[in-house]
Amino acid sequence: MNAPTPGKKLEVVGKPRRRVDGRAKVTGALRFADDLSLPRMLHCKLLRSPHPHAIVEQVNVERAAAHPGVYLVLTNKDFPVPFGIMPVAVDEYPLTAHVRHVGDPVAAVIAVDEQTADDALRLIEVRYRPLKTISDPIEALDNPEPRIHEYGERGNIHRNQSYEFGDVDEALAKSDHVFEDVFFYQGNTHLPMEQQATLANLEGDGKLLVSSSTQNPHYLHRQLARVLQIPEARIRVIASPNGGGFGGKCDPANHEMVVAKAALVLGRPVKIGLTREEVFYQHRGRHPVLMKMRTGVTKDGKLTAMHLQTLLDGGGYGSHGPASTFYTGVLTPVTYELPRFKFEACRTFTNKPACGPKRGHGTPQPRFGQEVQLDKIAEKLKMDPAELRLGMVTKANSLTANWLNVGSTALDQCIREVVSRSKWKDRYRKQQYGRGLGLACSTYMCGAGLPIYWNKLPHSGVQLLLDRSGQVTVYCGATEIGQGSDDVLATIVAEVLGIDTGLVRCVTGDTGITPVDLGSYSSRVTIMMGNAAVQAAERVRAQLADAVAEKLEVLPGSLVFSRGKVFHPGNADGISFREAVEMAESKFGTIGAVGSYSPPKPPGRYKGSGVGPSPAYSFSACVVEVGVDPKTGWIEVPKIWIAHDIGRTLNPVLARGQVIGGVYMGLSEALMEEQAFRRLPEKLSSALVHKMPSMLEYKSLTALDMPEVDVALIEDPDPNCPFGAKEVGQGPLLPVMPALVNAIFDAVGVRIDEIPVTPDKVLRALELKSKGLAPRVGPDHFPSVPYPEPVYVITPEEGGDGKETKKEARKRAAAAVV
Repeated sequence: MNAPTPGKKLEVVGKPRRRVDGRAKVTGALRFADDLSLPRMLHCKLLRSPHPHAIVEQVNVERAAAHPGVYLVLTNKDFPVPFGIMPVAVDEYPLTAHVRHVGDPVAAVIAVDEQTADDALRLIEVRYRPLKTISDPIEALDNPEPRIHEYGERGNIHRNQSYEFGDVDEALAKSDHVFEDVFFYQGNTHLPMEQQATLANLEGDGKLLVSSSTQNPHYLHRQLARVLQIPEARIRVIASPNGGGFGGKCDPANHEMVVAKAALVLGRPVKIGLTREEVFYQHRGRHPVLMKMRTGVTKDGKLTAMHLQTLLDGGGYGSHGPASTFYTGVLTPVTYELPRFKFEACRTFTNKPACGPKRGHGTPQPRFGQEVQLDKIAEKLKMDPAELRLGMVTKANSLTANWLNVGSTALDQCIREVVSRSKWKDRYRKQQYGRGLGLACSTYMCGAGLPIYWNKLPHSGVQLLLDRSGQVTVYCGATEIGQGSDDVLATIVAEVLGIDTGLVRCVTGDTGITPVDLGSYSSRVTIMMGNAAVQAAERVRAQLADAVAEKLEVLPGSLVFSRGKVFHPGNADGISFREAVEMAESKFGTIGAVGSYSPPKPPGRYKGSGVGPSPAYSFSACVVEVGVDPKTGWIEVPKIWIAHDIGRTLNPVLARGQVIGGVYMGLSEALMEEQAFRRLPEKLSSALVHKMPSMLEYKSLTALDMPEVDVALIEDPDPNCPFGAKEVGQGPLLPVMPALVNAIFDAVGVRIDEIPVTPDKVLRALELKSKGLAPRVGPDHFPSVPYPEPVYVITPEEGGDGKETKKEARKRAAAAVV
């Protein structure tokens, strides 16, 4: 159809029938009366609020609706049902009537092209009633009213939690030394090359098709059904190949809901592509986190206990915030042996774009704090930082104080590898002034142990179909976001069947034709999709082996699948894989199989124990070399050495690329990236706005800024992982930031206890040092936070059962035994 004259009455062609929600469902096509020419594709633009916090009292869309080229205008009244990635944080509307940050969308225009839609946006008249703006967590704590959301713990506190594993106060009191430090990690954004974009359309059978740059098509699928109030079976979501994600495309987003609704109403394709500025408003990036750490150690450098407190700036919506809050602490005991651990965390709502899961999801912030504090501990104890860490790494097949099961670990090998490659022993503390080395380590999970919404279903499914040409088609809901998951899927199936990957065709990220996979997040794809693929491929192989064994008159278990052939060790000629498929098909009919994977049940049984468990954990160690100019504060990074415990490397090129990408992102965060905000003058509304909502001002490293990166992949296969392969997408980022800060101390003797580290902070610390004051720049105090009474759990080492107990009862029992 060609373009009609806009403004004509819309006529519904087709027989209506009642739907389960009581509204009419049209089974035929939609078209404009007396005109057969509607554009093949329409374009959507969103009207965004200039206020950080306001109630939308009135929206007048008459002029916009009458504008030439406009086909539809939508407002909050068209979306009565909210959505959210987590069941405990369903707090967003596609178009809102309560604005919670500058850039929150309040209306949408669908028009013949983007320019027309943009012009029409300017014709929409919105009357706002501004509310008090909450700019940071301190203001959120001090101002319970007005509430940004009506749900949450209280006031503007979204999440507030406390856990204690063993008597931490007792352990700290008995420690030879107690170190107390406060750190701050500024928030930042993902910066994928590709901005978010979505295309919605009705397929020939009347079902809704949404193609989107999403990392999690399954969760988007569920939330679309919720918002649009239509059955999930009537919706198909395709995750288009992503130009990077890094967590920023995990959440279901406003624009995806809006174009889906528009496509249903108009019966035509509707597309939206966010501008880079709009991506900053969508955000879901790194939480700004203030941290306080009290850590006890023995005189020989063994940890005794830690009390960790975190305060998160969550922005205007829940997003992944409930999980993010946990992740600012729960993985802390995994890297090093920590007998007792207390963790208190508070996430507040503020009038900024919502924070969420950026690469490393909640763990880079406490990792930065702990690794810098360990450097201070080594300095105080006059120990080599590498030797200090080697003396406290967690052991394989052990339980942490907070009941996380550590399977394989090669962290000690990682540390020794980077120490050797960097010539650490010969250079640390021995270089000229201004040159330094710093070391740090990290841990990350290989997928979350529980799904985002509670169920007992598999986390990933894979389906194989073999045809007589020898082609193997693999179906899986996992999403390729540039990390190489399709290659991993093809490689695993090919390895089990003994064929070349060229014979394997992957169909992924399509909820209409692939089994469910929960998505590309938490470094889960290789292990969960991979284990499901192994199971499916082994089932197919068993069918082939049965058919071939009958012909060769051997036992099925004795057959070898390798190099495109199936053969008995006594006769290497065998038969081709294609022939094997034909033989199996003639015996069994069409050859196919399914596989699925669910993580093992976590050992902790207290409330909240579901966040942190993983089938396996990866480990990394990193050495950063710096040159610091004491006159300008400028920091040069000539080389980085990093060793990553990968379990087993399935594709060395992709794995090294992931490590180097993580190093790049970590170094960029360490040196310059920050999602900072400022208040406009009162005469200009006092709005809280981005300092830099574009890539012109938001600084990140370029290829020319990158140092040489020496990557070592340490192989220690984990039995819970496919062929022993662990994650590599997120863990290598985590040690870079603290290693850089530790290297600056080695170079010029100053501490920067916050991220990013900029030249002005280095100069300020050097000035303090010259005056004989503490050579440190960073937060000077941690506020009073109304944390709740902790959930108390006895540690495995002290005979606990993983359940919550009463701390005082435990003390009385211990006293009675004595």
